[in-house]
Amino acid sequence: MQIFIDSADPGEIAALAATGLVDGATTNPSLAAKTGLSFRESLAAICACVDGPVSAEVTAVDLDGMLKEGRHLAHVADNVAVKVPLTWDGLKACRALSADGHMVNVTLCFSANQALLAAKAGATFISPFVGRLDDIGEDGMAVVRDIRQVYDNYGFQTRILAASIRGTAHVREAALAGADAATIPPAIFRELVRHPLTDKGLAQFLEDWKRSGQTIVDS
Repeated sequence: MQIFIDSADPGEIAALAATGLVDGATTNPSLAAKTGLSFRESLAAICACVDGPVSAEVTAVDLDGMLKEGRHLAHVADNVAVKVPLTWDGLKACRALSADGHMVNVTLCFSANQALLAAKAGATFISPFVGRLDDIGEDGMAVVRDIRQVYDNYGFQTRILAASIRGTAHVREAALAGADAATIPPAIFRELVRHPLTDKGLAQFLEDWKRSGQTIVDS
């Protein structure tokens, strides 16, 4: 499963990308507004430090506006994936932008039916919001599993990008459900490597080695 970073902060994404484990990034208007930076400049900086797709969302809600903004964003860098909402105009914009050769991420997906429409519209990515579904008492990961089955049934190439990730358990569940990627807030990405038994085991190994008096490389 690919790992994307869900942030609009170029410095933060660059630091995490330095691990060699980041496959892409996703931004949205809320994240971009929090940075206080020029979105076009920050998007260009993110695209420069991440080899994979970087999702940039339109703010227009009508077809003509989405197409105008989407084409503008797509020209910032070759790895921009234009993000459009899962509305009728969003699906029309998805079809048109995909026909132009641009990557498109259809966002705010909450059902397998919506995901089916996005795939038929030529979406590169579909973003089911698992955390927001959990918030209203539904099973967000069940929707991911349903989408996986629908796409596999018909050979759709649209990639499932699990979004609204709320914790490390969501990352594990997304991988088990067959999501192609998950977009993860920076703090949760950092938590993936942690386990108390790892820390305990490393401390024990180092203590035993120190008592041995040996060195691996001579001074």
